[in-house]
Amino acid sequence: MNKDTKQWYASWFDTPFYHILYKDRGHDEAQAFMANLTSYLNLPDLGTILDLACGKGRHSVYLNSIGYDVTGVDLSENSIAHAKRFENNTLHFKVHDMCKAYPKQFDAVFNLFTSFGYFENEEDNLLTIKAIKAELNEFGFGVIDFMNADYVIANLVPEDSKTIEGITFNQKRYIKDNFIVKDIQFTYDDEEYTFTEKVKALTLENFQSFFEQANVTLLDIFGDYKLSKFDKESSERLIMIFK
Repeated sequence: MNKDTKQWYASWFDTPFYHILYKDRGHDEAQAFMANLTSYLNLPDLGTILDLACGKGRHSVYLNSIGYDVTGVDLSENSIAHAKRFENNTLHFKVHDMCKAYPKQFDAVFNLFTSFGYFENEEDNLLTIKAIKAELNEFGFGVIDFMNADYVIANLVPEDSKTIEGITFNQKRYIKDNFIVKDIQFTYDDEEYTFTEKVKALTLENFQSFFEQANVTLLDIFGDYKLSKFDKESSERLIMIFK
């Protein structure tokens, strides 16, 4: 992808500032979720997992540490370069666009922690579902862990600030064209930076439509990382298991 045609996520996710802002995301909760998920799916010993949009690879590293053969892929060259230092015989990282099918099949394909819905082009959402289907072997399961857009919109915090490593990030959140938008502004070394995150406010009904078009079967829906029942009004997450 040419630098001048990069979408916002390709440039923002490639900066060190993105990783500083989100470095305190709950490790323990994330690891408990993956332990719950792999147990629920009853994946085989040394089962193969594709971690789609893996970022710097910390979830891939954890999944590998509990006994799985993991391939982590991400569009960010910087993130994959960082992740590659953790590689071993059963842990691999590649730069890859998740809209296209990876040339291998897996026991599970995980798309975790709202790593979906960034695309400007609506068709790319469906292409990603179709790619996940192609990446699953005969017994494989797909997992998309997305935000519950209804809950997020109802509980949106319009403005806040947080200071991490001496950088004060000023954040503004709003809804525009059915995207949940966050503007992030901060100063570093006397230079002002502004980045924007945009995630499509996709609902369960939207995903059901994608699944139908991709000829995918939705098996289960959970509303949090403990795999509790999904409730449209009170669940923070929308976790979908399909094949």
